[in-house]
Amino acid sequence: MSHDGLQPVDRQLPTEEARDLLALVRELAQREIKPRAAEEEDAGVFPREVFRLIGEAGLLGLPYPEEYGGGGQPYEVYLQVLEELAAARLTVGLGVSVHTLACHAVAHYGSKEQRTEHLPAMLGGSLLGAYCLSEPAAGSDAASLRTRATREGEAWRIDGTKAWITHGGVADFYTVLARSGAEGARGITAYLVPGDAQGLTAAVPEKKMGMKGSPTAQVHFDGVTVPDSRRVGDEGQGFTIALSALDSGRLGIAACAIGIAQAALDEALAYGMTRQQFGRPVVDFQGLRFMIADMATKIEAGRALYLAAARLRDAGRPFSRQAAMAKLFCTDAAMQVTTDAVQLLGGYGYTADFPVERYMREAKVLQIVEGTNQIQRMVIARSLAGPESKER
Repeated sequence: MSHDGLQPVDRQLPTEEARDLLALVRELAQREIKPRAAEEEDAGVFPREVFRLIGEAGLLGLPYPEEYGGGGQPYEVYLQVLEELAAARLTVGLGVSVHTLACHAVAHYGSKEQRTEHLPAMLGGSLLGAYCLSEPAAGSDAASLRTRATREGEAWRIDGTKAWITHGGVADFYTVLARSGAEGARGITAYLVPGDAQGLTAAVPEKKMGMKGSPTAQVHFDGVTVPDSRRVGDEGQGFTIALSALDSGRLGIAACAIGIAQAALDEALAYGMTRQQFGRPVVDFQGLRFMIADMATKIEAGRALYLAAARLRDAGRPFSRQAAMAKLFCTDAAMQVTTDAVQLLGGYGYTADFPVERYMREAKVLQIVEGTNQIQRMVIARSLAGPESKER
């Protein structure tokens, strides 16, 4: 069933264990997350206790190996969990996606010793991560980042400022991309920085149009020192690590987008069945029926697209283009569906008495994070037609 039981959702889950997991997540989301979402978002409350709860339920390490404390689930399953969490509250769904992104470097590029030392705590549910790539002057052009890592014997000193960091100031660890060598993509290295490192501070969180419960802040590194044992991967490999993480992270954003779109459709349909005009439910009018049909079609298409990309990833096949397509389509669909939901509710949709106005405000950011949708179009076009002629 759907997130509120109105519409059937054809879940394509590979095992009985996965079906039980999703049922558990749906129950937890409806009982512990959704009832408080509107009030806490309006008040800007960060749901740290919710993250502890879902961590205890094993939901903060789902796509990582069980030997390191993860859930050992394929991405196909993990993304459907994200969709359920995002439908209940985007701050939570997106937060889990960001945490998974922050764990990627150590899980996929860390040494055996690093994985053994760090992953159990990172995946076990007690810690929450953040991913530090963007900077005030390096957003879409991430290869131009200026945060500097300077070797000092067997340690590294990190200086600079990261921007637009989800969980900035509340994270227990930060995966940080910093320039350790020459200009350009080849001079960047990845580091695992503890949240309580001396010299690490966070600015006042940004004032945003949506997701007010999720802190987004600049993070300052003023002589932050980490041992070389916390350098992840080889020197100069950081940009490769970052792009690899973003491919997977984009699928997380796509799943969150479909979650919020489904929640908006469910709300619009419930309203349309009960709201009476001209002596009958407004859902009986053909104009609104066509809107609902279009909304549902976009959601089903987006879900199929992100799941197809996830299966490629699970099979060990290239999926970068499909991840970009999923992120592009699903987030554009979420923006359209949530806007239509507001329209369908009319004046009530524009008030905070119903959640669709919040869904619309929240959907907008999904077209921006993990690479804007303009960047996704560049990624897709380059994979099909090669780089622009001036670069050939």
